[in-house]
Amino acid sequence: MTFKVALIQMAVTAVKSDNLAHAVKLINKAATNGAQLIILPECFNSPYDTSCFPKYAECIPGQTTDLLAQTAKDNNVYIIGGSIPEIDNGKVYNTCPVFSPSGELLTKHRKIHLVDIDVPGKIRFREADTLSPGCDFTTFDTPYCKIGIGVCYDLRFPELAHIYGEMGCKFLVYPGAFNMTTGPSHMEPLLRARAVDNEVYVALVSGSRDETASYVAWGHSTVVSPWGDVLATTEHLETIIYCDIDPDFVDKVRTQLPILSQKRTDMYSLTNVVTRT
Repeated sequence: MTFKVALIQMAVTAVKSDNLAHAVKLINKAATNGAQLIILPECFNSPYDTSCFPKYAECIPGQTTDLLAQTAKDNNVYIIGGSIPEIDNGKVYNTCPVFSPSGELLTKHRKIHLVDIDVPGKIRFREADTLSPGCDFTTFDTPYCKIGIGVCYDLRFPELAHIYGEMGCKFLVYPGAFNMTTGPSHMEPLLRARAVDNEVYVALVSGSRDETASYVAWGHSTVVSPWGDVLATTEHLETIIYCDIDPDFVDKVRTQLPILSQKRTDMYSLTNVVTRT
């Protein structure tokens, strides 16, 4: 069953209330245009800045998730709510909430791998200065297919995508914010690698570029097919891009190239998969 997704590459400001109102406006527009699953970018309600995460953090449920739940219900759509700074028991997480068409909070993914990069003369960014890492795999079921969630830097770790594939996911979604140093060189190759390695659809949804921000996003929100083809992408400005996802095509590719069943599990395999309830 083919379904239509919308990737909202939105502009983010320093005013949370403005960001929330703008997100609702764009979600409404995407739903009006026929999207059944709508995806927001990483840190869509706050600047992507380590000093901002504690200031903007809120509980789940809370202001942002209550609004997204109502918006999902109003439009009868699934919403993958990008990510927001979440506070829980004194710790702050980079968290992606997911909502059903009835407005139910289906699950949330706390970013597992925190950014810690230092490219001399270009960028230094360390999320662990204010964030704590998540420790859970996150999937949810839809009438179309099972979907796995990561957040940005999680994309760099192939084990996560492989586990999601083994858990039955046919579509992997990463709200993200690649920067001007790593984005041009790494983002698309990583998306295509995760798609081809696991024969799944993969999407990354970024915020639009703000040259005045302390952290400048690359943009270029993208969807890649299980064959490794770029199905939809954009440049750096605010926009909504749409793409049809066909879960049956995943089965077709896996039949033509049965690499998942050809793995030498007698020689190697992933172990110690931890699940928590």
